[in-house]
Amino acid sequence: MTESNKLARATGLLVIEVRNSNPNGDPDRDSDPRQRSHDQRGLISPVSFKRKLRDLVEDKEGPAWQEFGIAPEQWERFDVLESRGRDPNVIGAEIKNGTFEGRYWDGRVFGNTFLEKDGEDSIRSGVAQFALGVSVAPVRVERMTLTNKAGVQPGKDRGMAPLGFRVVEHGVYCMPFYVNPTAATKSGCTVEDIELLLRLIPIAYPHTASAARPSVEIRHAWYVEHRSVLGSCPDFAILDALSPTKRTDVDQPSTSWSDYDVPTDLGELGGRVRSIRDLMVDE
Repeated sequence: MTESNKLARATGLLVIEVRNSNPNGDPDRDSDPRQRSHDQRGLISPVSFKRKLRDLVEDKEGPAWQEFGIAPEQWERFDVLESRGRDPNVIGAEIKNGTFEGRYWDGRVFGNTFLEKDGEDSIRSGVAQFALGVSVAPVRVERMTLTNKAGVQPGKDRGMAPLGFRVVEHGVYCMPFYVNPTAATKSGCTVEDIELLLRLIPIAYPHTASAARPSVEIRHAWYVEHRSVLGSCPDFAILDALSPTKRTDVDQPSTSWSDYDVPTDLGELGGRVRSIRDLMVDE
């Protein structure tokens, strides 16, 4: 990452294309794709995206993890804190005895909030923070009833799921993320932890695809390192320079990737940062 092998201040932007898929269902609206109420722009929650990264790290038998080349004797350092069925008493004990930071990759990278039994909070802000993903233009949601060949209910020759198919026809979303080295002093996050994060991002969607989310792809995953550990360029300037814009009918849903002008560099801001990478094409 940096020549000194220390965490760098960084600004990232995921440009995500969605085709006939539900990138993030809203449990408050029967799992409809998330949308902003006032302008119908689509939303992808940070929790939704980070869940995919956690699932890939947790699956130590999966092909993705096997490609990372991390020795089995080091796997315990890359456990996942937010695994289902965790015992909070065990977590509390790990926080007290100081083994917490050395075990949980997602705790070091994303942070954690736990309440110990004695009432003392263990609140750590993560080094990597993902922001809400918002579509560049409004999105149109298609709904239809799903059927299957054999019904599961007695007396019915077919099964039906009314309005069980809910997808965004097309959308391009921008999800910013930030790497803050100051937080590493408390969370224990290392350069190795962030490098694993950067390797996970390009495979987050294809290796966690589902029936409701078959066609979601990160088209660009920009990662911009600042010249200074404190920051050398405003985050918003970087994000604005790299965000796609819709060519025409900006208040109407898009139908294809070609509806957008998509930047490929930082332009004049390039001289104010150490480096810019597209994780989707960089090895």
